[in-house]
Amino acid sequence: MIRIPLSAILCSTLLTGQGQVEKATADLVLRNGKIVTVDPDLGTVDALAIRGDRILAAGTDSEVARYIVDSTKILDLNGKMAMPGFIEGHGHFTGVGDAMQRLDLMHVKNWQEVVAMVAAAVAQARPGEWILGRGWHQEKWDRVPPGGVEGFPAHDTLSAVSPNNPVMLTHASGHASFFNAKAMDLAGVDSKTKDPKGGEILRDEGGRPIGVFRENATGLVSRARRSGNIRRSRADVRAALRQTIKLADDACLSNGVTSFQDAGSGFGTIDMFREMVDKGELHTRLWVMIRSSNRLLASKMADYRMIGHGNNHLTVRAVKRSIDGALGPRGAWLLEPYDDLKSSRGLETSTVKNVTEMARLAMKHDFQACVHAIGDRANREVLDIFEKQFRANPAKKDLRWRIEHAQHIHPDDVPRFGKLGIIASMQGVHCTSDAIYVLARLGEERARTGAYVWQDLMQTGALVTNGTDAPVENISPIASFYSTVSRRLKDGSVFFHKQRMSRMEALRSYTVHAAKAAFEEDIKGTLTPGKLADVVVLSRNLMTCAEKDIPTTKVLYTILGGKVRYQAK
Repeated sequence: MIRIPLSAILCSTLLTGQGQVEKATADLVLRNGKIVTVDPDLGTVDALAIRGDRILAAGTDSEVARYIVDSTKILDLNGKMAMPGFIEGHGHFTGVGDAMQRLDLMHVKNWQEVVAMVAAAVAQARPGEWILGRGWHQEKWDRVPPGGVEGFPAHDTLSAVSPNNPVMLTHASGHASFFNAKAMDLAGVDSKTKDPKGGEILRDEGGRPIGVFRENATGLVSRARRSGNIRRSRADVRAALRQTIKLADDACLSNGVTSFQDAGSGFGTIDMFREMVDKGELHTRLWVMIRSSNRLLASKMADYRMIGHGNNHLTVRAVKRSIDGALGPRGAWLLEPYDDLKSSRGLETSTVKNVTEMARLAMKHDFQACVHAIGDRANREVLDIFEKQFRANPAKKDLRWRIEHAQHIHPDDVPRFGKLGIIASMQGVHCTSDAIYVLARLGEERARTGAYVWQDLMQTGALVTNGTDAPVENISPIASFYSTVSRRLKDGSVFFHKQRMSRMEALRSYTVHAAKAAFEEDIKGTLTPGKLADVVVLSRNLMTCAEKDIPTTKVLYTILGGKVRYQAK
């Protein structure tokens, strides 16, 4: 007699409407695979049975076979690995779709290639039409452009190829932008324009803007583009947003991302998310941070709080603010000056007072507070803000407030994450992507003791999650998983190897830990019977394949709510 484990029979019977008991049967069965459940009690199993949008059973092929009937669809994994769907722990959902409609500058080798791509776009554009691009990073070019400032180019060559079309090229980090002369003219920006609070206009020795606008200064020029959109009809604006969301949805599913933690959307975008969920047009499960002014949060956030709307497709229970910028454009807020720019300690992009008020509102309305903090000064300030709120509200427990990125932390502040229960919402791929300039920005000591210190944080008891910050990086969770377990750069070197995660630690950071960071561990993150049937099938076993083979692993199937939403061709 075969002894069926509890995991295989947990959902084996159902009650009919008349109270009669009937045997549960599967709508879909995955079998003959290496199914990594991430449930420590189940481990790795051969087969999985799904009924509706939930996991019915997990076990051996023979154990799960009992749930198969004539109508059951069978997916033979042929020994391939299956796992819980990846949970993108921090990204910008509409940003993913938006980036797909702009010039992709992530892989350009130098400034000359950027100029050439813009020139080609101008040749196809209408007069006066904005040319938009995203993804350039001056530290990743093969040579420093001549006549620039801090390694950034001047706008002259770009302006020459686009004299009549305004150009906006967003930095890979999203924390700086490049504009040509036409764009600056439309915005009325010149040598007399003052830097806004929390932003900088980079200038040459004569005080002339070179075209690079850091952090809050970007708004001085991008505002001119937004004002041009006023002429678009509401129907056109809505259609464009819907298309952007659909592109992002497709990108998630093709990369095995079944849940996406959106790091900041406004109320209007959330309205569109809800509308599309209600119509069955949006498949990726979204957990959304509201990003808006404190004034609007105070008046509207309570009405927007929703958990598991649309059969667990939309949750809004967090608010977001950024207290500093990014390390690449030297906008991260540091305790001590940059090693390669002694005149700067970065930028405080939102005041401590502003972030404190947002945190107060989050506490009042039972929202999670999420704050972007990259530099060590920024992380310390946010930890202080959170700690004061916790002390002022001792009756409130298990708040799961988060620091988004937490990339560079003073060693004295690392233990505070575990002590206070602050989640470090990090992105493994940022480590290997940024490492080429981290030493130059911070020096060896600060980099060694505080840069992407995953193991140090975990040892304090802090929850560390994973993601890509897409579209800052490619949405691929496999690339970020590889960075997390290897910390290996393109040149083969390893960036402070002691902080690497094991493969299971990395997998948990991308599944059950990310679910916990959103209060969703009871319904997702492991392939436990009763949880949502969100499953990804991969071409290689991430747990056992050679490390060098991880980056070329492909997503074969993405199953969301028991339905195959993506299949590789």
